[in-house]
Amino acid sequence: MSTPSLTRRIRAPQAEQAPAPRTERRSPGAWARRAPLLPALVFMIVVTQLPFVGTLVISFMRWNALDPGDRGYAGLQNYKEEFTDPQLRHALTTTVVLTVAVVLVSLVLGLGLALLLDRKFLGRGIVRTLLITPFLVVPVASALLWKHALYNASYGFINGALTWIWSLFGSDNPPQPDWLTTHPLLAVEASLVWQWTPFMMLILLAGLQSRPMDIAEAARVDGAGTWQIFRYLTFPHLRRYLELAALLGSVYVVQNFDAVFTITSGGLGTANLPYTVYTTFYQAHDYGQASAAGVIVVILSIIVATFALRTVSSLFREETR
Repeated sequence: MSTPSLTRRIRAPQAEQAPAPRTERRSPGAWARRAPLLPALVFMIVVTQLPFVGTLVISFMRWNALDPGDRGYAGLQNYKEEFTDPQLRHALTTTVVLTVAVVLVSLVLGLGLALLLDRKFLGRGIVRTLLITPFLVVPVASALLWKHALYNASYGFINGALTWIWSLFGSDNPPQPDWLTTHPLLAVEASLVWQWTPFMMLILLAGLQSRPMDIAEAARVDGAGTWQIFRYLTFPHLRRYLELAALLGSVYVVQNFDAVFTITSGGLGTANLPYTVYTTFYQAHDYGQASAAGVIVVILSIIVATFALRTVSSLFREETR
């Protein structure tokens, strides 16, 4: 008997006896471990999803509290009125301008502070704690602080500082601008930048501390300068973290209501989409249009959040490689 035929006879029974692929079955213990999470899941659905479903249903209704007799199904009429309303278009433009300005300035300042805190110096822990503090302040308290303690034309810190600086040069007539009247949108943006810069700093600082230092040291030995190391090594490494910080910041700034309501009450062209939803619901009492505007805000937030989740997923994939 030849060797190839013997080999075929030996392999044939092994191939016949190969076990069929088995399907994975979840053991009862897996469900027992997940059971304690069910109350939290049900609670989250009741608190978050059911109100949104109710808002979505009302957005297709004709429902104004000032005219209770005229109530019924309106189809897409509320959405049509929202997209053709000049006030909503202006609020959408204000939201985009406010979000872009706050996120970009916060990113630049946060990057500078992260580069500073990445270096070792005496008291770095105390400085880091102080820089994080603005992000921990309640948003309404932060807005009140900026409105009264800083922007007030009579006793605000900014005008008081201008008076002191002018007095150093012997002038008794310093400028005393009313910041909330002359620069209302800039006033809101400055308060939000102060609040969100620590958030950007934390994310970028985490990115700086995760970069491989041996590559930077090798580049420095080869004669690369500080700017070259930052441009060709540090900044490309921080690209994902910059995207993550920008997307997460955009998700929250798009939905900001506290600063606009507290500082300017939506006046002087500072009304954004959340404030427009508030005025439509509580002042115009038009529940249908307010719900339609709220759904539009949610859709915009979901779009931005989708990009944020993709960025987070790519970061995790890079870390596991």
